[in-house]
Amino acid sequence: MAKLNRDAVITEALDLLDEVGLDKISTRGLARRLGVEQPSLYYHFAKKEDLLSAMAEAAMAPHATAPLPTSTDDWYDWFLENHRSFRRTLLIRRDGARLHAGIRPSAADRERIGHKMAFLIGSGFSEHHAQLAMLAASRFTVGSVLEEQAEADSPGQPAGSEGPRIDHELAYEAGLALIADGFAAHRTTSTRSDGGARLGEAPR
Repeated sequence: MAKLNRDAVITEALDLLDEVGLDKISTRGLARRLGVEQPSLYYHFAKKEDLLSAMAEAAMAPHATAPLPTSTDDWYDWFLENHRSFRRTLLIRRDGARLHAGIRPSAADRERIGHKMAFLIGSGFSEHHAQLAMLAASRFTVGSVLEEQAEADSPGQPAGSEGPRIDHELAYEAGLALIADGFAAHRTTSTRSDGGARLGEAPR
């Protein structure tokens, strides 16, 4: 029997995640799906946590490979789009937010984060406020997707017990804009050439 390919195992595991959800993912079920014995998976993943980390990294690829900001980008527009991209990526996979939560960033992730931080600092923010804004927006994004995906997976409510239907995208956009506007209030300089908000002007 040919040796299992690591990428093929991860791809199959993500497909299994979409079918059964995170709570029902097991190395035994994955091995059965691949048509191999469970110990065969240990060549690539010593324990289930290693497999989940690899799945989370692969699931984040659309966001992790998105273009990084450049000096000509508008910081406000980039800040919004960066977190929209994060949200879209989390929503691709069933339980994507739960899979991602708690996973430590890789070396490549840290390098990208450093580039984003440098961009925000170069756009007129202190390192402290840039860190806080990125953390707040990222955690807001994960929490929003957790709620949205939990609702999608929950059984139907008894007739007459439903509350107002939530437009998750609209609610997310409103919350993200509030974070960005609050962040804008801490900007000390402006490098924009389009007449955008400067110190003392109301942030958009």
